[in-house]
Amino acid sequence: MSTQTDTVAQTVGVREVAPPVMSVTRVFYWSVRREFWENRSIYLAPLAVAGVFLIGFLITLVHLPTKIRILAGVNPADFRAAIVVPYDSAAGLMMVTTIFVSVYYCLETLHSERRDRSILFWKSLPVSDLVTVLAKVIIPLVILPVITSAIAAALHLIMLVLSSVVLLAAGVSPAPLWAQLPWLHMSSLLFYHILTAHALWPAPIYGWLLFVSAWARRAPFLWASLPVAAIGGVEAIAFGTSHFLTFVGRRLIGDVTTTAFIPPENFPTNPMTHITPGPFLISSGLWVGLLITAAFVFAAIRLRRYREPV
Repeated sequence: MSTQTDTVAQTVGVREVAPPVMSVTRVFYWSVRREFWENRSIYLAPLAVAGVFLIGFLITLVHLPTKIRILAGVNPADFRAAIVVPYDSAAGLMMVTTIFVSVYYCLETLHSERRDRSILFWKSLPVSDLVTVLAKVIIPLVILPVITSAIAAALHLIMLVLSSVVLLAAGVSPAPLWAQLPWLHMSSLLFYHILTAHALWPAPIYGWLLFVSAWARRAPFLWASLPVAAIGGVEAIAFGTSHFLTFVGRRLIGDVTTTAFIPPENFPTNPMTHITPGPFLISSGLWVGLLITAAFVFAAIRLRRYREPV
């Protein structure tokens, strides 16, 4: 009888000291948090770019009241064309920042953990290679577009508020400025554009860079660039064309052949632009690209499982 009691007590004791099992969702969440801890450029680079641009914009505000007075009475289209340049420039700069940060992150993230030997520590934790790599994939495809879009929206709002203060101080109404630059509309269009054109569309490029980051022992940028340059060189010598390099370049810069906007020639912050996701979502280029991305990601997961520190 006492033996049975001791066994039950031991079982209860084991159950009491057993560590709680974390759900996959929570493990994934903390894996994403880890990426922020180890790669601060994800948010510091867009913030730095926005800060530098804002300083330059403050200098140009001196001439804003005079410009608004000169433009008084012109048609709305000409008025907007004259005042929209800094806002379009800010949006374009955040798009370029998204591309550069995504490329740098994808090339470094799996290689750096082998270079600094931190992979030994992370592999000692109960986190699978699948969860680890997927947490890295979501950064350029989802997290970074959200961050850069939010920073761009905040930058546009600060620019509008500062412009309004300067105009009111000069005795000029800021109402035409807000009418031609609707902040909420610009912000939603810019987020959609960054997500589609600079995250989902170039996803195969990011997948390739993650694969090279997991495979290369050193100089991942060189190994990622050499095959592209070699294929482009062979095509140029054999056929006198540059279709492959053009294709890769258009993927990287987000030149979406199936436009997500109407009219297509307008900049995404134009108030006359409307989102039309249908053609983009049914585009074969999008889904083939995502399948290629999945193949590269699967290969990166397999490579990380057997890779050692360099």
